[in-house]
Amino acid sequence: MKKLTLPLSKNEIKSLHAGDSVLLSGVILTARDCAHKKIFEYLDDAYTLPFELKDSYIYYAGPCPAQPGKASGSCGPTTSARMDDFAPRLLFKGLGGIIGKGEMSENVREALKANTSVYFAAIGGAGAIYGNAIKKCECIAFPELLSEAVYRLEIENFPVIVAYDCHGGSIY
Repeated sequence: MKKLTLPLSKNEIKSLHAGDSVLLSGVILTARDCAHKKIFEYLDDAYTLPFELKDSYIYYAGPCPAQPGKASGSCGPTTSARMDDFAPRLLFKGLGGIIGKGEMSENVREALKANTSVYFAAIGGAGAIYGNAIKKCECIAFPELLSEAVYRLEIENFPVIVAYDCHGGSIY
């Protein structure tokens, strides 16, 4: 099991291979379908995003409300294939990597290789485990989208598997 702190250097990304088990710590952003549509509106209209894409990691999830004393409630991954049309452009804009559930398109795999980026698979049905790995959670963009807004999460020992590496490897 590798323990890594985000953001990852290109050398750290190159050292990862499909199937590696990883515990991530650091900062990730959440974004689901609605947030991706808003991000693309900003990019298409040449507006400045309210957060940095370069070297960021997007988790395809939306946190549930937190219980007292917790930073977040359950925060399990959504199906990544729903972001197939969005991911390549964001990777070419400098996104460091993505975290989600399930297979993604060949276009995404090619964009990961071209940009020395990585796709981590989170475990479906393990939202409570992921919620407990979140140490801080704050909405940073598009609050009108509620749970689909962009949240900044500080995570510690967030368990993932390298699904697609930057060498073209795949667990699928």
